[in-house]
Amino acid sequence: MNGLIDSLRHTFGDVLFYWAVSPAVKILVLVFLGILPVITYLVLAERKILGFIQARVGPNRVGPWGLLQPIADVMKLLVKEDTLPIQAVKWAFILAPCLVVAPALIIFAVIPVGPPASGAGKLAWYVTDVNTGVLVVLALATIGVYGLIIGGWSSNNKFSLMGGLRSAAQMISYEVPQGLALVGPLMLAGTLSLVGIVEAQAKAGWWYLFPQLVAFFIYLVAGVAETNRNPFDLPEAESELVAGFHTEYSGMRFALFFLGEYANMIVISAVATTLFLGGWLPPFPHLLPFLSVVPGIIWFFLKVVVFLFAYIWFRGTFPRYRFDQLMDLGWKWMIPLALANIFVTGLVKLLLAHHP
Repeated sequence: MNGLIDSLRHTFGDVLFYWAVSPAVKILVLVFLGILPVITYLVLAERKILGFIQARVGPNRVGPWGLLQPIADVMKLLVKEDTLPIQAVKWAFILAPCLVVAPALIIFAVIPVGPPASGAGKLAWYVTDVNTGVLVVLALATIGVYGLIIGGWSSNNKFSLMGGLRSAAQMISYEVPQGLALVGPLMLAGTLSLVGIVEAQAKAGWWYLFPQLVAFFIYLVAGVAETNRNPFDLPEAESELVAGFHTEYSGMRFALFFLGEYANMIVISAVATTLFLGGWLPPFPHLLPFLSVVPGIIWFFLKVVVFLFAYIWFRGTFPRYRFDQLMDLGWKWMIPLALANIFVTGLVKLLLAHHP
């Protein structure tokens, strides 16, 4: 690997390598060898786990134990007819799926899945580290709601429109407590850089999950609502809205909505891992120092898998909320609780600063 890096540096020069070649290679590897395979088999894992929860087998026909089922699903979507409703707003109908999936994939550029480069010629386990990484994540995450709204409106279908309106109300409502929940860890870390937040947790000697348990709970609930997953899947409520905002979509456009949903699930899990669970850090390094032998990227992956399993568990366990209950939870409980957590965190930090 180091020989390949040195060869690329020699070919393109140091400046071009670090500013263009290295980020491009990282992005290609991240998307095609990381995110897309994980999403593909996350769908299979969800179907298998839900089958276990509901006392059935799950997909088991394509390949041994159904392991090739995701490939069959992708091939089906590729060859399926891509319909366009006659009365749809064509440009908006085509643009909507792209607005859902593109921001979710771009966010991965600032998420550190492993430690920084430890020496010359080494590659860091992230595309880039910006000093406003958390703001970049929040800004890009808000763009996805436009895709859902435009997709529901442009279809010229009443069920799609209702799903789009529900998406707008739900996602805008839960973006507020989600953003407020992140303020607590940022106050403790003193930086907006995602790499800096993990390094601050390493310096403190504990994950921010423990002093920020309330913020973690708020972020987890808001994250499930932001991704329109059960028990907050009202924009796609099959029993009421057929399929919600993507009722009229088929083929690869439907696949893009599907891809965006699962990519956002991974984003929520990765950000929670970074801010609350120490990112690539092993658990209890002082008590269990031998765990540091495991590479940091493995620890990051395992933590994200725990969150993704929780998503699937919630879907197979909880009933759907009513819409008034959804709004009450967000505005009457989550936001006041998040503001109280910020106040207590600031007060404790202030007292500790005056009494070291």
